[in-house]
Amino acid sequence: MNMVPTPNTFCLVKGAGEARTRLNAFDKALLAAGIGDTNIVRMSSIVPPSARRVDTVDLPKGGLIPTAYAHIDSETSGEIISAAVAVALPEDPSLPGVIMEHEDTQPLSVVENKVRQMAEDAFTYRNRTLKDLFSIGIEYQVNKCGAVFAGAVLWYE
Repeated sequence: MNMVPTPNTFCLVKGAGEARTRLNAFDKALLAAGIGDTNIVRMSSIVPPSARRVDTVDLPKGGLIPTAYAHIDSETSGEIISAAVAVALPEDPSLPGVIMEHEDTQPLSVVENKVRQMAEDAFTYRNRTLKDLFSIGIEYQVNKCGAVFAGAVLWYE
C-alpha cells in the first residue's frame, strides 16, 4: 500500500538569487526557479518508471514537493558558482531512470558536462540502455552573497 502516490511527471527547474544572507539568497534562487512557495523535500535520485517530462507543473503552495537538486552559495564577490542536474531515462519504460546532481565553483559548461557523464555512468553500471538524457543548469557570478539552484521536481498528475 502506497501512502504517497508515486510521481509520474518530472520538471527541470533552475534559479539564482542574491541577498544579504546565504539562506535568503537560496530562497531567492528557489523563487526564481518557480518553487519558492513550496516545501521541497530532498530525495535520492530515482525517476519512477514511465514518468514523463513536462515543461511546467502546477504545485500547491506550501505542498511537500519531492525534489532532487544541486545548490551552492557563496559570499566571495566575483566568484562563479554553478549547479546542474541531469535526468537519464531508460529505453525500457518499465525500469526507473536516474537523476544526478552537481554543484561547484566552476563554469556551467564544466558542471553540466560532469553531471551528464554521471548520469550516463549510472546507466552503465545498472546495465540499462539510455533512451533520453536531459539536463539543466545555471551559472552565476556572485556580487556579495549569491546562490544557485538546479532541480528535478517530481510530481503526480
